[in-house]
Amino acid sequence: MKVLIAGKSGQLAREFARQLAPPAFRVEAPEENELDITHFETVRAIIGASRPDVVLNCAAYNFVDAAEQSPETAFAVNATGAGNLAAACREAGAFLIHYSTDYVFDGLKGAPYTEEDAPGPVCAYGQSKLAGERLVAGGMDAYLLLRVSWVFGDGKQNFFYKMLEAARTHDVLRVVDDQVSVPTSTRDIVRFTMLALDKGLRGLYHLTNSGFASRYETVRYYFSKLGVSSRLIPVGTDYFPSPARRPRFSALSNAQLAAALDVEIPHWTDGVDWYVERAFTGPIA
Repeated sequence: MKVLIAGKSGQLAREFARQLAPPAFRVEAPEENELDITHFETVRAIIGASRPDVVLNCAAYNFVDAAEQSPETAFAVNATGAGNLAAACREAGAFLIHYSTDYVFDGLKGAPYTEEDAPGPVCAYGQSKLAGERLVAGGMDAYLLLRVSWVFGDGKQNFFYKMLEAARTHDVLRVVDDQVSVPTSTRDIVRFTMLALDKGLRGLYHLTNSGFASRYETVRYYFSKLGVSSRLIPVGTDYFPSPARRPRFSALSNAQLAAALDVEIPHWTDGVDWYVERAFTGPIA
């Protein structure tokens, strides 16, 4: 199987590149300045020349607060870029796997969201990702659209990495305890994406680890596994004023995907254990 990855530098793309090994897979991952998904003719030319069986869209603009200041940038990548990939894949006969987010929901349901729940994003980032979903679903039939949440793996653009960096210089850390979702490891995103592809699934599914927790609970568990001694103090979201609103409870139910694949998807704590074992973050000073 020939696979083309967009968004080479991201933590999810790196995990795909690690797991999709020859001879079963031939992987191409152009540099992001080469495969700029915001430009259709560029996307069309690269996909047309590569002729991949599958395109993985791991490219995303996920700077939530910055998206409020420059929504046009978020929409260019998360919406227009997704639409460009869909159009080029349709032309080339390639299957597109596209990733979206729990931030397409407003967080007011009070229970895990299913694929049948109506989206209602409360920030520009979520709005741009929802627009991308609609461009993919409206632009082709051969696609798999997977909503993920609080992704962590080999990279610096995740919550665990940022909290550990803060712990290196602070004995006391305040962490919000009123934002709840599902920390999801890149290991499991890759594993269940490929299983879904093998099973021939199409359409929309939620792909997260199981269970859910607040930001505070996830950091407390992570630090306990590492033996970090920084004191954690739970605070409300309002303690950290920010340009973007965030959904308070955006956990996604993975029940539909688990049933379709006939599997049990690991708990988020299993993903954190893997993350610690892989030592992506380096030793504590």
